[in-house]
Amino acid sequence: MTIELKYLAMVAALTAVLWVPYILNRLAVRGIADAVGYPENPKPQAPWATRLQKAHGNAVENLAVFAALVLVAHAAGISNDATVLAAGLYFWARVVHAVAYTLAWPWVRTLAFTAGFVGQAIFAWQILG
Repeated sequence: MTIELKYLAMVAALTAVLWVPYILNRLAVRGIADAVGYPENPKPQAPWATRLQKAHGNAVENLAVFAALVLVAHAAGISNDATVLAAGLYFWARVVHAVAYTLAWPWVRTLAFTAGFVGQAIFAWQILG
């Protein structure tokens, strides 16, 4: 397995578990019946949980782009120092993005998102360039 595919698996695993803390908060705040149901006036979650839910949505949206780029590069036999750097950059940027979004660190969140985009752009450049 290439390093890029390993990072893709790590990004997918991170994205797959980001929902757990905000759902646990929902259970704690609303109780099990309202957490699994459709209450008309649900109790609001903690602000951090709401932010983490948004970070999770953003992670899902960007995973589609990152996965496509990694898989196209793999299928084309493109693996080099730039793609390894891009994959690592993307993974760690997504970790920082989730933490910064959850903790309401706006500049850090934006820089982390930008770093992730740069990781995607490096992959695209290696594929198309």
